[in-house]
Amino acid sequence: MSSDLSTDVTTDLSTPRTLAGRTVRPVGLGCMNLNHGYSDFPSEEDAVALIHAALDAGVDHVDTATLYGTGRNEELVGRALGTRRKDVLLASKGGLTGASRDSAGGIDGRPETLRRQVEDSLRRLGTEFIDLYYLHRLDPQVPVEDSAGALAELVRAGKIGAYGLSEVSAATLERAHAVHPVAAVQNEYSLWTRNPEWGLLQACRRTGTALVAFSPVGRAFLTGTMRNPSALPEGDMRHRMPRFSAEHYPANLALLEPLRAEAERLGATPASLSIAWLLAQGPEVLAIPGTTSAAHLAEDRAAERVVLTAEDVARVGAIINHATVHGHRYAEHQRPSIDTEDAPVRP
Repeated sequence: MSSDLSTDVTTDLSTPRTLAGRTVRPVGLGCMNLNHGYSDFPSEEDAVALIHAALDAGVDHVDTATLYGTGRNEELVGRALGTRRKDVLLASKGGLTGASRDSAGGIDGRPETLRRQVEDSLRRLGTEFIDLYYLHRLDPQVPVEDSAGALAELVRAGKIGAYGLSEVSAATLERAHAVHPVAAVQNEYSLWTRNPEWGLLQACRRTGTALVAFSPVGRAFLTGTMRNPSALPEGDMRHRMPRFSAEHYPANLALLEPLRAEAERLGATPASLSIAWLLAQGPEVLAIPGTTSAAHLAEDRAAERVVLTAEDVARVGAIINHATVHGHRYAEHQRPSIDTEDAPVRP
């Protein structure tokens, strides 16, 4: 499967990239895994130690959210950063909580909610300023212009440095950008989730917006280490995702051997190659893999040192893509809360 992206490849994937007016490493750290969504969470002390290890290794972009651990993730991140807060671009998100107000999945993008949640995030993070604050999901009951306007006010008030959007389409980005420039869009993007290639990447380039890719190793699928997702603890969110189901996972598993062969040929691991492929899509793309392991953290960051030619990028992208992957990324009942393009845009 070929995308409409240029075949030109960034010659040095370690070159810093621009995010919310700052220069950061291409690979940051997503902190959701530390206490939300998945399973086998570390103790708080071990989670703090992992963030410290990331900072010591040069990670300078850390991402959290109001939703994660119902606020406990922000508290954890705030504690871990401590006196090193100024060393990182700190990102958080609001407008999505565990409690619902009559909209699907607890989505609430009302201006008053966002203003309150920013204040709560500042308190939990122990900071006076959040560098980048995202609308976590588009609220179908609130025009994005209203949510964007509230976040723009918070930028002017000095509470946040810039604002972004998460899991949105190109059209939504354009609408919000017309209200106030959007610094970043945080959408799922990886070899097996190509939705941003169906219009969003092009819109990011038009508007000068960074694309921050979450789940860049496919919720651990692209690490090549998950053989049997049915063995995951009961509360793990992947049990509710069709691609990990007994119906689809065996076919997806078969895609990993050729990916592993390419990784060996290039002197990489499947995870580092997958992230390197992502970074090679353009200088506006950054990745925030999440992990609970210092070894996996090092593997993720090694992506910046992988050397890829345009042919390598094409070969890897042909192995795992929308046409070869089996199953939707979300269960049917979850899809109405997601604004991203769900199929290639027809000319």
